[in-house]
Amino acid sequence: MESTFQPEQDMYSDPSAYLPHRNPFLFIDRVISREPGKGATGIKCVTGEPGGYLQIFLLESMAQLGGIAAATQEGEGGFLASIDHAEFCREVKAGDCIIVTVRIVKSFGRLFLLEGEAHVEAQQVASAQLTLGVGML
Repeated sequence: MESTFQPEQDMYSDPSAYLPHRNPFLFIDRVISREPGKGATGIKCVTGEPGGYLQIFLLESMAQLGGIAAATQEGEGGFLASIDHAEFCREVKAGDCIIVTVRIVKSFGRLFLLEGEAHVEAQQVASAQLTLGVGML
């Protein structure tokens, strides 16, 4: 009998398992690590997006990854409630591979305060504090 067990890392590698977003509105290509209720790390490889990769996309990448980190089950849904203290250090361009990390600072029922960062080649390109609502409306 063949085993169907997959390591946890592989089970969470597809962000579309947790998010309703699809291309071109999915801003995480792969989830590298996920510790439910604590944080997650993901990758977004930038291709030739018209107009370049906008700074707001970096925030949306953090929000989407934060939703994956905060979710307790697949397809839970959620919303971005607020963006605080967003800082942008440099532009992101075609060919860049962005490493996005989020850490859940605290939760209040379905609301989650998180800190996010985005790096390209070990250089920080953005950081922000976000508040997410997770779960069905």
